[in-house]
Amino acid sequence: MKLPHPRTGGPFDSPVLPGSGWPGEPATRRTPVAQTPAQVSTMATGARTVEQVDAGVSVCRACPRLVQWREEVAVVKRKSFSGQPYWGRPAPGFGSTRPRVLVVGLAPAAHGANRTGRVFTGDRSGDFLFGALYRIGLANQATCTDSADGLVLNAVRVAAAVRCAPPGNAPTPAERGNCAPWLDAEWRLTGTDVRVIVALGGFAWQAALSMIRRAGGSVGTPAPKFGHGTIATLEIPGRSVQLLGCYHPSQQNTFTGRLTPAMMDDVFATAVAISA
Repeated sequence: MKLPHPRTGGPFDSPVLPGSGWPGEPATRRTPVAQTPAQVSTMATGARTVEQVDAGVSVCRACPRLVQWREEVAVVKRKSFSGQPYWGRPAPGFGSTRPRVLVVGLAPAAHGANRTGRVFTGDRSGDFLFGALYRIGLANQATCTDSADGLVLNAVRVAAAVRCAPPGNAPTPAERGNCAPWLDAEWRLTGTDVRVIVALGGFAWQAALSMIRRAGGSVGTPAPKFGHGTIATLEIPGRSVQLLGCYHPSQQNTFTGRLTPAMMDDVFATAVAISA
């Protein structure tokens, strides 16, 4: 049964089918679908535009456990969203295609991006993140309710290290490795102007270090350790980039005061200063 999009009212299946008109949909019905990790690697390496990467990410089916979980959530749903269609697919990156700041998170939330189709959108983590970006001038609004809400980022791109919502917010090491080529391709195609990578949490920090290594860069020995506000200089061919740590804006961190709005504002103020 098709259900109305909460903003546009357009009817959609849940999970949403590629090419059906979902706001921000990057794929068509003809977009190639990666069914295996090897196909992910081939498609990501062969992508020539970030739009191709986004489309490929959005239909990827290379991790059976994640595919089953994200689609099950899209059918069972949370009671408060029972009348809405769920995206139920991987969440591609969002924002500028020529960013100076790249924000890397862990993975979509089951009832956040897995519902809305846009990374860090539709849950309290996103409210915290985009609120900070708005206050520092990197976003045009603080709200992030759905993929048609008008949010625009300024010289910033947001991506997740793993693109599908994982059970218990815990992707396996194999699933992390399967998804890594998508982040590598996104970096190759959008990272030319990036001066600072903001890693939201320790997992994103490790993902960023691995991404830089695979891109031919150097992270030093021993590798820099994650910490809130920690800055590490990473050498890449022809230049350097700063890796900046920030606690993840999960409810576990924001509800307990481990991460406050002021703390996140300070991180992005630093990112803006570095990237200027």
